[in-house]
Amino acid sequence: MPRKGRTLTTVHTKGRAPRVIPKSVERGADAAARALELVLASLEDSKAEDIVSINIAGKSALGDYMVVVSGRSNRHVTAISEHLISDLKDEGLGSARVEGLETGDWVLIDTGDIIVHVFRPEIREFYNIEKMWAAPDIEDRLH
Repeated sequence: MPRKGRTLTTVHTKGRAPRVIPKSVERGADAAARALELVLASLEDSKAEDIVSINIAGKSALGDYMVVVSGRSNRHVTAISEHLISDLKDEGLGSARVEGLETGDWVLIDTGDIIVHVFRPEIREFYNIEKMWAAPDIEDRLH
């Protein structure tokens, strides 16, 4: 199967290593909206709870959307995450960057356009990141 994207060479202390940067077939808002629909459908299919999506386009260079969800247990968080990663690959949206899959407390899945946080409820409540990102901009409050 051919790899999508272009190969970049990264210089390390031990030499050069090729790296593939995935390229989305679509660009911009259309690609992000299509990816968001896929992400939300996958999360619902996995019975993720308390799904919140936040439009961060223009607020952050991190991506266009942030999605925050809960799983009932470490096992459920891991299952939701693995199902989403598989669905993203199946739809040709490249391989997402994933952190935290080993523990199942808080898994971060970064597709480029969308950042998905899958939490156990206690961890989600502790960090409360959706409140931080959903807060109105300071400029909006001044006008």
